[in-house]
Amino acid sequence: MSANSELSKFVVWAPDCTDEGALARRLAVRSSHLENANMLSKQGIVRTAGGVLTPDSADAAPSHRKFFGSCLIFEADSLEAVRQHVEEDVYYKTGVWDKEKLLILPILIATGLPPVVPS
Repeated sequence: MSANSELSKFVVWAPDCTDEGALARRLAVRSSHLENANMLSKQGIVRTAGGVLTPDSADAAPSHRKFFGSCLIFEADSLEAVRQHVEEDVYYKTGVWDKEKLLILPILIATGLPPVVPS
């Protein structure tokens, strides 16, 4: 997908499941998740994304960080297109993200996301 100012932006809040095995599932498929996110980023679909940490682990060593969920900004034609990408993600498929609490909302970006420059 090429950069296009006509495309809408969407914020995705994907909280992690809270069961005992959620962190282990996240870590087991993390490299696959990051590979997919990086591919979507190179295509201009995911503008920025990251894992959300619990407040008590913000300054912790990487091995002691506790994840609370993920936050992503997408650029796409529609909410349905974003939902399709989210539902294809390994975190969604393997039960890392809590599907019942996941939100996809349109967002008007006021600052902070420079235009995508085609490579």
